[in-house]
Amino acid sequence: MDFGTEDLVATRARRVLGPDGEFEGVVATDVSLRALNDFVTRLRVSEHGIAFIFEPNGDLIASSASPNVAAATDGSKARVNALQSSNPLIGAIYAQIQARQQDGEPHPGAQSFNFTAPDGQVIHAAFDNITDDAGLKWCTVVAMPRSDFMAGVTSNLVRTALLSALAAVIALLIGLRVLSWVSGDLKRLSEAALRVGEGQLDWPVSIKRPDEIGRLAQSFQTMQRRLQTDSLTDLANREAFVLRLRQKISQASASAQPGRFAVLFIDLKRFKQINDQFGHDVGDQVLIEIADRLRAMVRSRDLVARLSGDEFVVLLDQVDSQDSLDRVRREIQLALKAPLTALGNEPIQSTDFGGSVGEALYPDDGSDAESLLKKADRRMYGQKFADRPLEVSIPHPLRRASDLRS
Repeated sequence: MDFGTEDLVATRARRVLGPDGEFEGVVATDVSLRALNDFVTRLRVSEHGIAFIFEPNGDLIASSASPNVAAATDGSKARVNALQSSNPLIGAIYAQIQARQQDGEPHPGAQSFNFTAPDGQVIHAAFDNITDDAGLKWCTVVAMPRSDFMAGVTSNLVRTALLSALAAVIALLIGLRVLSWVSGDLKRLSEAALRVGEGQLDWPVSIKRPDEIGRLAQSFQTMQRRLQTDSLTDLANREAFVLRLRQKISQASASAQPGRFAVLFIDLKRFKQINDQFGHDVGDQVLIEIADRLRAMVRSRDLVARLSGDEFVVLLDQVDSQDSLDRVRREIQLALKAPLTALGNEPIQSTDFGGSVGEALYPDDGSDAESLLKKADRRMYGQKFADRPLEVSIPHPLRRASDLRS
């Protein structure tokens, strides 16, 4: 011990020989062990574990549980022996190691053992003897109670169990959320299918997903559009028109100041002759051309539909007066008389083609869809028979001139 600093030192000495090989003296140096003691003191083995180093006689070099130097009765500093340590576990471990080295010679290599301490705890300990050519003989020891060892294992098991349980709960919640999300969308699709089956073709689906359910919803919406669309002209069909008309009436009846709107019923003249003389393909092209004319004449908020055959209807979303309605009806009649591109220069172009248009104004002519359509239909037929001229025989373009003369 360095009595100046009161720190332990390791003295390394070597003899010095003269030229004749005779002993002449000794050269020595002290190496401070403070850094080693500080390292062991800060070393944390476990909550109640300890580490220490001692010499063969039991004097402590360093310890994590007790000082290696203590005050003597005369006030001086003296080294502490393992058997006199303030930590009884150090003395008990030292005694166990000494019992395993009864010959007094340290055994090479690390060794471990278990024993029961005076307080009843089972202690796991390991030690290793350190020797060198200069005569250094130390023993390093690490020990901990079994409770510390098992506490770590138990805490790890508990932590793993808690994390597993938490992961299971999270997975369950995610699964329930996904199930709710999927079942909710499937319920909306089922409700939409039921409503469409009851005639509500525009029942909203409102499902936007990138998976199979989303594609199923898109297919369903495509089906809804097809159910409401005339496949030839791409106009609304009868079901879609009646549905829109009923919605318009419902909105108007619920409004404190309902606006006026109108229905136009259109029937083409001599369309059967076109089919008979030029074929149904030409007739289809005529219907497509008429549909494009009607669509171009109305506003974006109006609706044009094909009821069946050569019958069309128009829902005028807002009409100021009967005079305004009559003006629109006359404009449509005039547009229907224009030459048809689908017929080219065929003889039928010189005949009175066009169409008859009947109108019905809400709420003057009816307060429900059926009444408005019937009123417009009757007025269309009244105009059709009032304006019907003498029937004109239209020559078939493939007949020979001699057949016509005969």
